[in-house]
This record gives sequence, C-alpha cells and structure tokens, in this order.
Amino acid sequence: MAGGIPLALYVHIPWCVSKCPYCDFNSHQRPEALPERRYVARLLEDFTLQREQAGGRAISSVFIGGGTPSLFSGRAVADLLDGLSGLDQDAEITLEANPGASDGQRFSGYRAAGVNRLSIGVQSFDDGMLKRLGRIHDAGRAIEAFRTARAAGFDNINLDLMHGLPEQTPAEARADLERAIDLHPEHLSWYELTLEPNTAFHHRPPALPDGDVLADIQDAGGERLDRAGYRRYEISAYAAGVERRCRHNLNYWRFGDYLAIGAGAHAKLTGVDGRIWRHAMRRHPKDYLAATPVEAVSSRRELRRHDLIIEFMLNALRLVDGVPATLFKRTTGLAFEVLERPLAEARARGLMSTDPARLQATPDGLRFLNDLLSLFDDE
Repeated sequence: MAGGIPLALYVHIPWCVSKCPYCDFNSHQRPEALPERRYVARLLEDFTLQREQAGGRAISSVFIGGGTPSLFSGRAVADLLDGLSGLDQDAEITLEANPGASDGQRFSGYRAAGVNRLSIGVQSFDDGMLKRLGRIHDAGRAIEAFRTARAAGFDNINLDLMHGLPEQTPAEARADLERAIDLHPEHLSWYELTLEPNTAFHHRPPALPDGDVLADIQDAGGERLDRAGYRRYEISAYAAGVERRCRHNLNYWRFGDYLAIGAGAHAKLTGVDGRIWRHAMRRHPKDYLAATPVEAVSSRRELRRHDLIIEFMLNALRLVDGVPATLFKRTTGLAFEVLERPLAEARARGLMSTDPARLQATPDGLRFLNDLLSLFDDE
C-alpha cells in the first residue's frame, strides 16, 4: 500500500527571537550563537534513516517550519537542501519567514539554495495589534519583507494573517485583509486566533470577539477574498489559482505520508506491510542534538482503526471540495463500510454532500466542522 501514497518532508527549526503569547508550537528562545552546522548535520542524519524507512519513495514537497526558520542563513539552508536525496525535480520547497528576522541577503540566499515558496508570518498589519500578539515586527517591516522577497526572485509567496484578534472589529479585520490583498500574494492563510493550551494567552485570556462578530468577519472576509480572485480550497487557505495551492499542506489533508526531522517534529509513515505509524522527535533542541537518530525519536505508535477514521476525516473534510471516496481505503487500508453509519447521519443532518463518489463537507459542515467530526468519533 505504501508505494502508492505520496511522501513529503517536514523540517523543524525550533528557535525564535521570542515566544509569542498565542503560540503552542515547539519553539525556544535562540541561543547567542545558533548551532547551524551541527543542527543541519543532525537533520540530515535523521533524514537518511527515515528515508530508508519510507522505502525509497520520491518526495513531492519540503516544508521548513518553526520556530523561525529565517533565523538560519542561506548557507545553512543550502547545505540542508543539498543533502536531501530523492526529491521530485519540481518539488515544492517552502520556508517560513518572520518579517522581523529576515532581510534581502537571506531571501536571496534561500532562493539560490532552491527554496521556491516563501511563507511570511505577517499575522496583522495593525501595529497596536502586533504588539499585543508579541510580534517583533510592525506593519512597515512586514510590507518591506514582502517586497524584498519579490526582489529576491520569489514568485510564490504565502502571507499568514489572523482574524478574531483581541477586541478586533469587523472593520479592523477588513483593513488587514485589504492591505494583504494590495500586495498580491499568490496565497493567503487567513485563520482565526484560538487560545491553545500551554500558551500565555490561554492562562491570561484576552477579550476576543464574540461568535456573531466572528461570523461577520468570516463571511465578509471570505466574500472579499473571492472578489479579489482568491479561491478558498481549505478552511483557512485561499489561493490565486489552482496551481498556487500549497502542495505540501494538500498532502497532509489528503492523508499522505510525511517524514519529519528536527526537534519536536511529527511524522506519519505507511510501511510496506500497510501498517501506519506516527512518531515524534525529542522536543528540546539540546536533547535532540545530543541524541543519535534512533534515540532522537521520543515516541512511536501505530494508528489503529479509530485513529485512522478520525484522523482521515479530520484532514480530508477541511478541504472545500473534499476528496474522492476511494481515497479512504487507499490511504487507511480500511473498508469504506466502516464509514457508512456516521456518513449517513452526517448526510441526513445536511453536514456532508450526498454525492456517493466524494467525501465532502457542505458549507454548514465546514462551519460546524467539530460537530461533523464528532459523528465519526465512535470511541
């Protein structure tokens, strides 16, 4: 089964200048001197081991996330990409960048190294809001970063933008969107701020917009993005053309496989016997660097029937167009019949399409996705 499942690679760079109060990702304040060469060497050791476990499948995309990957030099990124084998000739290679931790020289270095897609974490164009979010840049720096990336040769750029920010009004959310649209990025990730456990905002919650305000923001924002030529293809993802959809994220949502290297990275891999495994790497950079590739794996578990059902649906139903019904058996190995009861209920409630050839949420299903997913959670 594994041979027919697409394979991607996630690379985690765990360091940041400072920790944002809403962030629940595995990030750590950077040391005075980043151990770039040592860290890249460890990444490549992990990659060699995991690549063998993947059975030699080609890798369709690479995503370098964090943390703040743009703290790394162009030389370090080049060393990493040069050490990777088995990439498709046209592989999508994305790097996340913080406007407050990047410059023209770095962007030019990333582009020369082979990065062909940049994801810039803007979050807002409101300077006051950026301070509340703990960001280290202001609106001017965000716009400068985007234009610098363009000058460095990037013609495929995503902007990360949040809405539902502390005390944000619909007018303020629209203003953020307008400034993003004015830059003409190829892709926008426009998502709602949520208070995640183990974050500063979770322990000291700010006042967030209520449900009615959030609905107004989402409806008006979605309509504006559509008028601007950005088509929503996932709950929080909008692309200026089908070819600009994020291929790496599509692989996640279609329940593809992915290797994962770096401190705290999580992988999913289908074995030649059809069994599906997840593993996680040691979270703290010091522990990760001190471990061998085998020791660096902190946990490993096989996905069972319940896991496969809920994880497949959790990903696939985020896509506006859903997925072919045949994808369920191909990626999970389970018979489609295990979905019949919850699927019938979801369709009866108007939360899923009645098209037998597709697994697709209706507009109501997308809006109330948690309610829809609960129907498939039978344990």
